[in-house]
Amino acid sequence: MNKEYIIAKEKYAKIGIDTDRVIEELRNVPISMHCWQGDDVKGFDFKGELSGGIQTTGNYPGRARTPDELMADIDKVISLDGGKHKLNLHACYAVFENGDWADRDALLPKHFQKWLEFAKERGMGIDFNPTFFSHPKANGLTLSSPDEEIRSFWVRHGQACIRIAEYFAENTGIPCVMNVWIPDGYKDIPADRLSPRKRFMQSMDEILGIGYDKSKVLVTLESKVFGIGLESYTVGSAEFGMGYVLSRGIVPLMDNGHYHPTETVSDKISSMLLFSEKLALHVTRAVRWDSDHVIRLDDETKEIAKEIVASGRIDDICIALDYFDASINRIAAWVMGMRNFRKALLIAMLTPNAELARLQSEDRYTELMVRQEELKSYPWGAVWNEYCEKCGVKPADEWFSDVREYEKYELSKRV
Repeated sequence: MNKEYIIAKEKYAKIGIDTDRVIEELRNVPISMHCWQGDDVKGFDFKGELSGGIQTTGNYPGRARTPDELMADIDKVISLDGGKHKLNLHACYAVFENGDWADRDALLPKHFQKWLEFAKERGMGIDFNPTFFSHPKANGLTLSSPDEEIRSFWVRHGQACIRIAEYFAENTGIPCVMNVWIPDGYKDIPADRLSPRKRFMQSMDEILGIGYDKSKVLVTLESKVFGIGLESYTVGSAEFGMGYVLSRGIVPLMDNGHYHPTETVSDKISSMLLFSEKLALHVTRAVRWDSDHVIRLDDETKEIAKEIVASGRIDDICIALDYFDASINRIAAWVMGMRNFRKALLIAMLTPNAELARLQSEDRYTELMVRQEELKSYPWGAVWNEYCEKCGVKPADEWFSDVREYEKYELSKRV
Protein backbone atom coordinates (compact mmCIF):
# COMPACT_ATOMS: atom_id res chain seq x y z
CA MET A 1 0.00 0.00 0.00
CA ASN A 2 1.66 3.23 -1.15
CA LYS A 3 1.63 6.60 0.64
CA GLU A 4 -0.72 8.23 -1.88
CA TYR A 5 -3.30 5.52 -1.33
CA ILE A 6 -3.12 5.81 2.45
CA ILE A 7 -3.84 9.54 2.17
CA ALA A 8 -6.69 8.91 -0.28
CA LYS A 9 -8.13 6.17 1.90
CA GLU A 10 -8.27 8.53 4.89
CA LYS A 11 -9.84 11.34 2.86
CA TYR A 12 -12.60 9.11 1.47
CA ALA A 13 -13.21 7.60 4.91
CA LYS A 14 -14.24 11.07 6.13
CA ILE A 15 -17.18 11.01 3.71
CA GLY A 16 -18.11 7.43 4.57
CA ILE A 17 -16.42 5.61 1.70
CA ASP A 18 -14.39 2.45 2.41
CA THR A 19 -11.89 2.38 -0.47
CA ASP A 20 -10.74 -1.18 0.26
CA ARG A 21 -14.31 -2.41 -0.09
CA VAL A 22 -14.79 -0.37 -3.27
CA ILE A 23 -11.70 -1.95 -4.83
CA GLU A 24 -13.01 -5.44 -4.11
CA GLU A 25 -16.43 -4.59 -5.50
CA LEU A 26 -14.93 -3.18 -8.69
CA ARG A 27 -12.79 -6.28 -9.18
CA ASN A 28 -15.96 -8.37 -9.35
CA VAL A 29 -17.82 -6.32 -11.98
CA PRO A 30 -17.63 -8.24 -15.28
CA ILE A 31 -17.14 -6.23 -18.45
CA SER A 32 -17.87 -7.95 -21.74
CA MET A 33 -15.01 -7.24 -24.13
CA HIS A 34 -15.97 -7.04 -27.79
CA CYS A 35 -13.78 -9.23 -29.97
CA TRP A 36 -14.34 -7.04 -33.06
CA GLN A 37 -11.99 -4.25 -31.93
CA GLY A 38 -9.07 -6.54 -32.77
CA ASP A 39 -9.84 -7.13 -36.45
CA ASP A 40 -12.04 -4.19 -37.55
CA VAL A 41 -15.26 -6.27 -37.50
CA LYS A 42 -13.99 -8.48 -40.32
CA GLY A 43 -14.79 -11.88 -38.83
CA PHE A 44 -13.79 -15.18 -40.36
CA ASP A 45 -16.75 -16.46 -42.35
CA PHE A 46 -16.83 -14.10 -45.35
CA LYS A 47 -14.27 -11.94 -47.09
CA GLY A 48 -15.25 -8.55 -48.42
CA GLU A 49 -16.34 -5.09 -47.38
CA LEU A 50 -18.42 -4.34 -44.33
CA SER A 51 -22.11 -3.69 -44.93
CA GLY A 52 -25.14 -2.62 -42.95
CA GLY A 53 -24.06 0.94 -42.32
CA ILE A 54 -20.91 -0.18 -40.52
CA GLN A 55 -17.62 1.48 -41.31
CA THR A 56 -14.16 1.17 -39.80
CA THR A 57 -11.75 3.97 -40.52
CA GLY A 58 -7.96 3.78 -40.53
CA ASN A 59 -5.37 1.26 -41.64
CA TYR A 60 -3.02 1.04 -38.68
CA PRO A 61 -0.84 -2.07 -39.12
CA GLY A 62 -1.27 -5.18 -37.03
CA ARG A 63 -4.90 -6.20 -37.53
CA ALA A 64 -5.66 -9.74 -36.36
CA ARG A 65 -6.17 -11.95 -39.41
CA THR A 66 -6.81 -15.36 -37.85
CA PRO A 67 -8.55 -16.73 -34.76
CA ASP A 68 -5.18 -17.47 -33.16
CA GLU A 69 -3.98 -13.91 -33.68
CA LEU A 70 -7.22 -12.47 -32.33
CA MET A 71 -7.08 -14.72 -29.26
CA ALA A 72 -3.47 -13.68 -28.62
CA ASP A 73 -4.51 -10.03 -28.80
CA ILE A 74 -7.38 -10.62 -26.38
CA ASP A 75 -4.95 -12.26 -23.97
CA LYS A 76 -2.69 -9.20 -24.17
CA VAL A 77 -5.62 -6.90 -23.39
CA ILE A 78 -6.70 -9.03 -20.43
CA SER A 79 -3.16 -8.90 -19.05
CA LEU A 80 -3.35 -5.09 -19.02
CA ASP A 81 -6.92 -4.66 -17.73
CA GLY A 82 -7.57 -5.81 -14.20
CA GLY A 83 -10.89 -7.24 -13.11
CA LYS A 84 -13.46 -9.73 -14.40
CA HIS A 85 -14.15 -10.15 -18.10
CA LYS A 86 -16.60 -11.80 -20.43
CA LEU A 87 -15.91 -12.48 -24.09
CA ASN A 88 -18.33 -10.88 -26.54
CA LEU A 89 -18.48 -12.69 -29.90
CA HIS A 90 -20.28 -12.06 -33.16
CA ALA A 91 -21.49 -15.04 -35.17
CA CYS A 92 -19.18 -14.07 -38.03
CA TYR A 93 -16.25 -15.16 -35.83
CA ALA A 94 -17.07 -18.84 -36.28
CA VAL A 95 -13.94 -20.96 -36.63
CA PHE A 96 -14.16 -23.42 -39.52
CA GLU A 97 -11.54 -26.16 -39.42
CA ASN A 98 -10.84 -28.84 -42.00
CA GLY A 99 -13.08 -27.19 -44.57
CA ASP A 100 -16.13 -27.41 -42.29
CA TRP A 101 -17.74 -24.15 -43.48
CA ALA A 102 -21.39 -23.40 -42.81
CA ASP A 103 -23.56 -20.49 -43.82
CA ARG A 104 -25.01 -18.39 -41.05
CA ASP A 105 -28.36 -20.13 -40.98
CA ALA A 106 -26.61 -23.46 -40.40
CA LEU A 107 -24.12 -22.48 -37.69
CA LEU A 108 -23.65 -24.99 -34.89
CA PRO A 109 -21.98 -24.92 -31.46
CA LYS A 110 -19.04 -26.89 -32.89
CA HIS A 111 -18.11 -23.89 -35.02
CA PHE A 112 -17.39 -21.98 -31.80
CA GLN A 113 -15.77 -24.77 -29.83
CA LYS A 114 -12.37 -23.11 -30.03
CA TRP A 115 -13.80 -19.94 -28.52
CA LEU A 116 -15.50 -21.93 -25.78
CA GLU A 117 -12.24 -23.63 -24.84
CA PHE A 118 -10.48 -20.26 -24.87
CA ALA A 119 -13.05 -18.70 -22.53
CA LYS A 120 -13.20 -21.66 -20.14
CA GLU A 121 -9.43 -21.73 -19.76
CA ARG A 122 -9.60 -18.09 -18.63
CA GLY A 123 -12.68 -18.45 -16.44
CA MET A 124 -14.78 -16.17 -18.66
CA GLY A 125 -18.37 -16.31 -19.71
CA ILE A 126 -19.33 -15.63 -23.33
CA ASP A 127 -21.85 -13.19 -24.80
CA PHE A 128 -23.03 -13.65 -28.37
CA ASN A 129 -24.45 -11.65 -31.28
CA PRO A 130 -26.12 -12.85 -34.47
CA THR A 131 -24.43 -11.14 -37.43
CA PHE A 132 -27.06 -9.60 -39.68
CA PHE A 133 -24.55 -7.66 -41.81
CA SER A 134 -21.60 -8.23 -44.15
CA HIS A 135 -23.23 -11.12 -46.01
CA PRO A 136 -24.57 -11.58 -49.58
CA LYS A 137 -28.10 -11.74 -48.15
CA ALA A 138 -27.61 -8.55 -46.11
CA ASN A 139 -27.39 -6.05 -48.97
CA GLY A 140 -30.88 -4.81 -48.18
CA LEU A 141 -33.40 -5.69 -45.48
CA THR A 142 -32.84 -8.78 -43.32
CA LEU A 143 -35.41 -9.75 -40.66
CA SER A 144 -37.80 -7.16 -42.09
CA SER A 145 -37.35 -8.20 -45.72
CA PRO A 146 -40.45 -8.68 -47.90
CA ASP A 147 -38.52 -11.45 -49.68
CA GLU A 148 -39.59 -14.52 -47.71
CA GLU A 149 -36.49 -16.49 -48.68
CA ILE A 150 -34.20 -13.78 -47.26
CA ARG A 151 -36.34 -13.19 -44.17
CA SER A 152 -36.55 -16.87 -43.31
CA PHE A 153 -32.78 -17.27 -43.83
CA TRP A 154 -32.13 -14.64 -41.18
CA VAL A 155 -34.77 -16.10 -38.86
CA ARG A 156 -32.93 -19.42 -39.03
CA HIS A 157 -29.70 -17.56 -38.27
CA GLY A 158 -31.23 -16.02 -35.15
CA GLN A 159 -32.56 -19.39 -34.03
CA ALA A 160 -29.17 -21.02 -34.58
CA CYS A 161 -27.57 -18.30 -32.47
CA ILE A 162 -29.95 -18.93 -29.57
CA ARG A 163 -28.86 -22.57 -29.57
CA ILE A 164 -25.20 -21.55 -29.63
CA ALA A 165 -25.74 -19.03 -26.82
CA GLU A 166 -27.43 -21.72 -24.73
CA TYR A 167 -24.48 -24.03 -25.39
CA PHE A 168 -22.07 -21.35 -24.17
CA ALA A 169 -24.07 -20.82 -20.97
CA GLU A 170 -24.36 -24.52 -20.24
CA ASN A 171 -20.64 -25.08 -20.67
CA THR A 172 -19.31 -22.00 -18.88
CA GLY A 173 -21.92 -21.92 -16.12
CA ILE A 174 -22.41 -18.20 -16.82
CA PRO A 175 -25.52 -16.75 -18.52
CA CYS A 176 -25.01 -15.63 -22.11
CA VAL A 177 -26.34 -12.29 -23.32
CA MET A 178 -27.47 -12.76 -26.92
CA ASN A 179 -28.00 -9.40 -28.57
CA VAL A 180 -30.05 -8.82 -31.72
CA TRP A 181 -29.32 -5.79 -33.85
CA ILE A 182 -30.33 -5.44 -37.50
CA PRO A 183 -29.18 -2.78 -40.00
CA ASP A 184 -32.54 -2.62 -41.77
CA GLY A 185 -33.81 0.71 -43.01
CA TYR A 186 -34.04 3.14 -45.93
CA LYS A 187 -31.82 5.94 -47.14
CA ASP A 188 -34.75 8.16 -48.10
CA ILE A 189 -38.28 8.68 -46.83
CA PRO A 190 -40.23 5.39 -47.10
CA ALA A 191 -43.76 5.10 -48.40
CA ASP A 192 -44.58 2.40 -45.86
CA ARG A 193 -43.07 2.50 -42.39
CA LEU A 194 -45.41 -0.02 -40.82
CA SER A 195 -44.93 -3.17 -42.92
CA PRO A 196 -41.17 -3.61 -42.35
CA ARG A 197 -41.72 -3.29 -38.60
CA LYS A 198 -44.54 -5.84 -38.69
CA ARG A 199 -42.23 -8.27 -40.50
CA PHE A 200 -39.44 -7.57 -38.00
CA MET A 201 -41.84 -8.30 -35.14
CA GLN A 202 -42.91 -11.54 -36.82
CA SER A 203 -39.29 -12.57 -37.34
CA MET A 204 -38.36 -11.88 -33.72
CA ASP A 205 -41.38 -13.89 -32.56
CA GLU A 206 -40.25 -16.79 -34.72
CA ILE A 207 -36.71 -16.61 -33.37
CA LEU A 208 -37.87 -16.58 -29.76
CA GLY A 209 -40.49 -19.21 -30.53
CA ILE A 210 -38.00 -22.07 -30.70
CA GLY A 211 -37.85 -22.05 -26.91
CA TYR A 212 -34.81 -21.63 -24.70
CA ASP A 213 -33.82 -21.43 -21.05
CA LYS A 214 -34.25 -17.78 -20.09
CA SER A 215 -32.07 -18.25 -17.03
CA LYS A 216 -29.18 -19.20 -19.32
CA VAL A 217 -29.79 -17.00 -22.37
CA LEU A 218 -30.65 -13.33 -21.96
CA VAL A 219 -31.94 -12.27 -25.37
CA THR A 220 -31.60 -8.53 -25.85
CA LEU A 221 -32.78 -6.20 -28.61
CA GLU A 222 -30.72 -3.16 -29.61
CA SER A 223 -32.32 -0.18 -31.30
CA LYS A 224 -30.75 2.54 -33.43
CA VAL A 225 -31.64 6.02 -34.61
CA PHE A 226 -30.03 5.83 -38.07
CA GLY A 227 -27.02 4.55 -39.97
CA ILE A 228 -25.02 5.24 -43.09
CA GLY A 229 -27.28 4.42 -46.05
CA LEU A 230 -30.39 4.38 -43.84
CA GLU A 231 -30.55 7.95 -42.70
CA SER A 232 -34.30 8.46 -43.06
CA TYR A 233 -35.78 5.33 -41.53
CA THR A 234 -34.56 2.57 -39.23
CA VAL A 235 -36.84 -0.42 -38.77
CA GLY A 236 -35.53 -1.19 -35.28
CA SER A 237 -36.16 2.23 -33.77
CA ALA A 238 -36.03 2.98 -30.05
CA GLU A 239 -39.82 2.89 -29.80
CA PHE A 240 -39.99 -0.46 -31.56
CA GLY A 241 -37.23 -1.86 -29.39
CA MET A 242 -38.71 -0.74 -26.09
CA GLY A 243 -42.18 -1.87 -27.03
CA TYR A 244 -40.99 -5.27 -28.16
CA VAL A 245 -38.78 -6.15 -25.22
CA LEU A 246 -41.32 -5.11 -22.63
CA SER A 247 -44.16 -6.99 -24.35
CA ARG A 248 -42.11 -10.17 -24.88
CA GLY A 249 -40.24 -10.30 -21.59
CA ILE A 250 -36.74 -10.04 -23.02
CA VAL A 251 -33.98 -7.59 -22.08
CA PRO A 252 -33.59 -4.06 -23.46
CA LEU A 253 -30.12 -3.12 -24.68
CA MET A 254 -29.08 0.49 -25.04
CA ASP A 255 -26.03 1.55 -27.04
CA ASN A 256 -25.19 5.17 -26.18
CA GLY A 257 -24.22 5.81 -29.80
CA HIS A 258 -27.67 4.85 -31.08
CA TYR A 259 -29.67 7.89 -30.08
CA HIS A 260 -30.14 11.47 -31.18
CA PRO A 261 -27.16 13.64 -30.13
CA THR A 262 -29.36 15.48 -27.62
CA GLU A 263 -30.39 12.22 -25.91
CA THR A 264 -28.24 10.58 -23.25
CA VAL A 265 -28.37 6.95 -22.17
CA SER A 266 -27.38 7.99 -18.65
CA ASP A 267 -30.79 9.65 -18.33
CA LYS A 268 -32.61 6.57 -19.66
CA ILE A 269 -31.11 3.95 -17.30
CA SER A 270 -33.27 4.77 -14.27
CA SER A 271 -36.46 4.70 -16.36
CA MET A 272 -35.65 1.34 -17.90
CA LEU A 273 -34.81 -0.21 -14.53
CA LEU A 274 -38.32 0.64 -13.31
CA PHE A 275 -39.87 -1.56 -15.97
CA SER A 276 -37.29 -4.26 -16.65
CA GLU A 277 -35.66 -6.82 -14.37
CA LYS A 278 -32.47 -6.71 -16.42
CA LEU A 279 -30.79 -4.10 -18.56
CA ALA A 280 -27.92 -4.43 -21.04
CA LEU A 281 -25.58 -1.69 -22.23
CA HIS A 282 -23.17 -1.27 -25.13
CA VAL A 283 -20.88 1.50 -23.98
CA THR A 284 -19.15 3.47 -26.71
CA ARG A 285 -18.36 7.07 -27.64
CA ALA A 286 -20.31 8.64 -30.45
CA VAL A 287 -18.88 11.66 -32.24
CA ARG A 288 -21.70 13.36 -34.18
CA TRP A 289 -23.02 9.96 -35.29
CA ASP A 290 -22.71 6.33 -34.23
CA SER A 291 -19.01 6.22 -35.00
CA ASP A 292 -18.01 3.92 -32.12
CA HIS A 293 -14.96 5.87 -30.97
CA VAL A 294 -12.72 4.56 -28.20
CA ILE A 295 -14.21 5.30 -24.79
CA ARG A 296 -12.68 8.29 -23.05
CA LEU A 297 -13.24 9.28 -19.43
CA ASP A 298 -15.68 11.96 -20.53
CA ASP A 299 -18.77 13.32 -18.84
CA GLU A 300 -21.30 10.92 -20.37
CA THR A 301 -19.13 7.88 -19.63
CA LYS A 302 -18.89 8.94 -15.99
CA GLU A 303 -22.61 9.73 -15.87
CA ILE A 304 -23.52 6.28 -17.24
CA ALA A 305 -21.32 4.66 -14.59
CA LYS A 306 -22.85 6.86 -11.90
CA GLU A 307 -26.36 5.76 -12.83
CA ILE A 308 -25.32 2.10 -12.84
CA VAL A 309 -23.83 2.34 -9.36
CA ALA A 310 -26.36 4.73 -7.81
CA SER A 311 -29.25 2.52 -8.92
CA GLY A 312 -28.12 -0.16 -6.48
CA ARG A 313 -28.77 -2.73 -9.22
CA ILE A 314 -25.36 -3.15 -10.77
CA ASP A 315 -25.84 -6.94 -10.75
CA ASP A 316 -28.91 -6.53 -12.98
CA ILE A 317 -27.00 -4.54 -15.62
CA CYS A 318 -24.98 -6.38 -18.26
CA ILE A 319 -22.09 -4.14 -19.29
CA ALA A 320 -20.44 -4.59 -22.68
CA LEU A 321 -18.24 -2.28 -24.69
CA ASP A 322 -18.65 -1.62 -28.40
CA TYR A 323 -16.15 0.44 -30.38
CA PHE A 324 -13.64 -0.20 -33.13
CA ASP A 325 -10.82 2.09 -34.18
CA ALA A 326 -8.34 1.15 -36.88
CA SER A 327 -6.57 4.52 -36.89
CA ILE A 328 -4.44 3.75 -33.82
CA ASN A 329 -2.87 0.69 -32.23
CA ARG A 330 -5.82 -1.64 -31.73
CA ILE A 331 -4.51 -3.14 -28.48
CA ALA A 332 -4.02 0.32 -26.99
CA ALA A 333 -7.54 1.28 -28.10
CA TRP A 334 -8.99 -1.82 -26.48
CA VAL A 335 -7.12 -1.29 -23.20
CA MET A 336 -7.82 2.45 -22.99
CA GLY A 337 -11.55 1.98 -23.47
CA MET A 338 -11.84 -0.83 -20.95
CA ARG A 339 -9.72 0.88 -18.32
CA ASN A 340 -11.57 4.15 -18.81
CA PHE A 341 -14.91 2.55 -18.13
CA ARG A 342 -13.54 0.82 -15.05
CA LYS A 343 -12.24 4.22 -13.91
CA ALA A 344 -15.72 5.65 -14.42
CA LEU A 345 -17.20 2.85 -12.30
CA LEU A 346 -14.56 3.47 -9.63
CA ILE A 347 -15.37 7.19 -9.47
CA ALA A 348 -19.06 6.30 -9.14
CA MET A 349 -18.34 3.81 -6.35
CA LEU A 350 -16.26 6.41 -4.52
CA THR A 351 -19.21 8.81 -4.54
CA PRO A 352 -21.49 9.07 -1.48
CA ASN A 353 -24.54 8.60 -3.67
CA ALA A 354 -27.03 8.09 -0.84
CA GLU A 355 -25.88 11.27 0.89
CA LEU A 356 -26.16 13.30 -2.32
CA ALA A 357 -29.63 11.87 -2.98
CA ARG A 358 -30.67 12.96 0.52
CA LEU A 359 -29.52 16.53 -0.15
CA GLN A 360 -31.62 16.52 -3.33
CA SER A 361 -34.71 15.20 -1.57
CA GLU A 362 -34.34 17.92 1.09
CA ASP A 363 -34.10 20.66 -1.58
CA ARG A 364 -30.57 21.54 -0.48
CA TYR A 365 -29.49 22.24 -4.03
CA THR A 366 -26.68 24.67 -3.26
CA GLU A 367 -25.00 22.21 -0.92
CA LEU A 368 -25.59 19.43 -3.42
CA MET A 369 -23.81 21.33 -6.18
CA VAL A 370 -20.93 22.25 -3.88
CA ARG A 371 -20.46 18.63 -2.83
CA GLN A 372 -20.66 17.36 -6.41
CA GLU A 373 -18.06 19.84 -7.58
CA GLU A 374 -15.67 19.24 -4.70
CA LEU A 375 -15.78 15.49 -5.26
CA LYS A 376 -14.31 16.00 -8.72
CA SER A 377 -10.93 16.84 -7.17
CA TYR A 378 -10.87 13.93 -4.71
CA PRO A 379 -7.85 11.61 -5.13
CA TRP A 380 -9.55 8.79 -7.01
CA GLY A 381 -6.39 8.34 -9.11
CA ALA A 382 -4.52 7.04 -6.07
CA VAL A 383 -7.32 4.52 -5.48
CA TRP A 384 -7.12 3.50 -9.15
CA ASN A 385 -3.39 2.82 -8.84
CA GLU A 386 -4.04 0.68 -5.77
CA TYR A 387 -6.75 -1.16 -7.69
CA CYS A 388 -4.29 -1.89 -10.51
CA GLU A 389 -1.71 -3.15 -8.04
CA LYS A 390 -4.18 -5.51 -6.39
CA CYS A 391 -5.25 -6.79 -9.83
CA GLY A 392 -1.63 -7.34 -10.86
CA VAL A 393 -1.69 -4.90 -13.78
CA LYS A 394 0.39 -1.81 -14.42
CA PRO A 395 -1.07 1.51 -13.23
CA ALA A 396 -1.26 4.87 -14.93
CA ASP A 397 0.46 5.00 -18.31
CA GLU A 398 3.03 2.30 -17.55
CA TRP A 399 0.97 -0.31 -19.40
CA PHE A 400 1.65 1.34 -22.76
CA SER A 401 5.25 0.12 -22.72
CA ASP A 402 3.88 -3.43 -22.89
CA VAL A 403 1.78 -2.48 -25.90
CA ARG A 404 4.82 -1.08 -27.65
CA GLU A 405 6.72 -4.29 -27.01
CA TYR A 406 3.80 -6.35 -28.30
CA GLU A 407 3.60 -4.20 -31.41
CA LYS A 408 7.32 -4.54 -32.02
CA TYR A 409 7.51 -8.30 -31.63
CA GLU A 410 4.02 -9.49 -32.65
CA LEU A 411 1.90 -6.94 -34.51
CA SER A 412 4.72 -5.82 -36.81
CA LYS A 413 4.86 -9.33 -38.28
CA ARG A 414 1.30 -9.06 -39.63
CA VAL A 415 1.65 -7.73 -43.14
